[in-house]
Amino acid sequence: MASSTVSRVRRQLPSSPWLFAAPGLLITGAFILYPFVSTLVNAFTDRRTLIPGEFVGLANFSELLHDDMFWIGLRNSTLYVLVVVPALVVLPLLLALLVQKNIPGITFFRSAFYTPVVASIVVVGLIWVWLLDERGLVNSVLEAIGVGRVGFLSDQWLLLLSAMAVTVWKGLGYYMIIYLAALANVPRELHEAAAVDGAGAVRRFLSVTVPAVRSTMVLVGALSSVAAFKVFSEVYLMAGPSGGPAGEDTTLVMLVQRTGTGLTGRVGYASAISVVVFVVTVALMLLVLRADRKDAS
Repeated sequence: MASSTVSRVRRQLPSSPWLFAAPGLLITGAFILYPFVSTLVNAFTDRRTLIPGEFVGLANFSELLHDDMFWIGLRNSTLYVLVVVPALVVLPLLLALLVQKNIPGITFFRSAFYTPVVASIVVVGLIWVWLLDERGLVNSVLEAIGVGRVGFLSDQWLLLLSAMAVTVWKGLGYYMIIYLAALANVPRELHEAAAVDGAGAVRRFLSVTVPAVRSTMVLVGALSSVAAFKVFSEVYLMAGPSGGPAGEDTTLVMLVQRTGTGLTGRVGYASAISVVVFVVTVALMLLVLRADRKDAS
């Protein structure tokens, strides 16, 4: 009886496994593959929002080399990676070490540190704009203690640093969870043996913890590098659509949005910038992975 039921169910199931994969493949094709191919094709055309483009070869990429705003965006995006990635590799690990111990109330602190991750980036950005505005809470406190008001959102470099701080603050909890999972697999005997040998807390961290979670640090470095180079929301919300003072705080993704949107948006030129962003992010990931293989060997 059981065997006949199984046989009947098998006959009713689709004969090809591709039918099971079809929904996922359709979604991937519609929302990932098609936009990617479309962007790649448009990068070699002069297409605008409402005007079909004609093939222009490498003209868009040649124009990039002489576009000051492109170089400003590349500079800011690169600077974002150089500041944010080291912070998001090290600080979440230290935070994970802090909250991994089972002490009363530790669940509350883990949840509190993770809360910014699930909060909407728009809400987070608006909160920080309110805090750092010239008449905001932070400047009110600084003025009250005699420091004076600081142009967090009007000065080019302070605005970028403020956006970086928001990115780090929002990502701490996410990467902390990743590190907590890695730390749970570190044998306690290694720490005990190091302690018996007279190693202090710092020495145990450098000699035991860091080597044990090195692969996780590489993963965090790769993920945070890609996210930092493609940053948009934090800077956009804090600087505004124009990209801050004279557009000096524009990142590459902000430049894509400003160039390729609107009724007269230069879709072809924005696509060329997007291709550059894609190539650089892939190069960043390959660089991180190669560095990991080199250290491992």
